[in-house]
Order: sequence, then C-alpha cells, then structure tokens
Amino acid sequence: METINRREFVKQTVTAAAVLAVPASVLAHETPYALQFKQVALPYATNALEPNIDALTMEIHYGKHHTAYIKNVNDAIAAENITYSEKDFFANISKLSAKARNNGGGAWNHNFFWQSMKPAGGAPSGKIAEALTGAFGSMDKFKEQFTQAAMTRFGSGWAWLVKDGNTLKIGSTPNQDNPMMDVSELKGTPLLALDVWEHAYYLKYQNKRNEYVANWWNVVNWDEVAKRLN
Repeated sequence: METINRREFVKQTVTAAAVLAVPASVLAHETPYALQFKQVALPYATNALEPNIDALTMEIHYGKHHTAYIKNVNDAIAAENITYSEKDFFANISKLSAKARNNGGGAWNHNFFWQSMKPAGGAPSGKIAEALTGAFGSMDKFKEQFTQAAMTRFGSGWAWLVKDGNTLKIGSTPNQDNPMMDVSELKGTPLLALDVWEHAYYLKYQNKRNEYVANWWNVVNWDEVAKRLN
C-alpha cells in the first residue's frame, strides 16, 4: 500500500472539508426559484356547458386565448427574472411590466374561471347561500348586483365576488386585472369571477352580453365557491 506523508494527508483533509462546506446549490449551479404559471386541465368537456356556453367558444377561449396567456407570462417571468411567489407576484404587479401584468392576470383569472363553472350548476345552498343572503339581502339581490357589475364594466374585464376580511363585496376590474393586484381598486380574496371579454361570449351571443350573463348563472359551480369561502 502506498504511504501518504503527514503534509499530503493534511492537504487532502482540508480540501475535502472545503468542498463539504460549500452549499449544494452552488455546487449544482442552481438558479433562483422562478414562478411558473400552469394551465389547469378543464374539469369538463368543451361542450359540457352547452347551451349556455358553446363548445367552439370554449375550444378557442381555453385552447387559444388562455394558452397564450400562460406562455406569455412565463416568457415575461424568465425575461424579467421574476422570483416572487404567486401571491407576491400580484401584490407587486405595479413594479412589473405590462406584459407580466396582463398575461399573469389572464393566466390566473382563467384558471379560476374554468373551476368556477360546471354543467348544470344549480342554485347555492348551505353556508354560501346564507352568506350571500346575509351580505346582500337575498339571492336575487346578490345576482342583480353581480349582473350590474358585469354589465357596467366598459370594454373588457371581469366581474368579481370577493371576501375582504369578514365582508363580501362585488365589483369589477378592467382587462386582466384581478382583486389580488396592488393596482386594483377592488381588493379581496376572489370567490367567484365572470369573464366579460367579448371573446368569452361573442360567437354565440354577439353583442348581447346581458344574455350571456343571464345564462352563465346556470353553470356556476356553487360547491367550488363554498370551498373558497372557508
């Protein structure tokens, strides 16, 4: 066996200790964590919401518009080296580019929107029905106020039901903004959202946004809204 002198032994020991002391992230050349938005799988077939929302609109809305938002926000995240968490991304949206803001909102809002609907949605019951009645006086009054928010949003945008502390509020945001953004006048945790961009309804309803909104109530997923209330 080859012997090793004391000086060489000390040298090798020091070198090994130095390597062990280096953080694994440095050795692996890890990059900083970057937020990535992912497109949720539709929880129903594209024709499942008919006749209220037609299959062709769903195919284009989900497969073209939403897919583009996902790609574009992730491109912006990489280009701008954005390392925020999802929550902080929206809380600091005013510091980011228009590309990050518009596409980040579009990516998140649509994921939320798809999950807010289901075939044969029915009527709310239990805790969510009690909360809405308590906050707005009745379900009819709640629907009336929410519909008004959707109808009076000029141009493109979203209508929202949010929880702000212990208070339920209704409002709207322009373009792809949402109530989690620091630039939004409406603040709160989203419970329900309605997309009132023309691409969400124009193929079936043309300029009749009122008919789109009225029929959308038939596919609201109240079970999902109730989960968000907790």
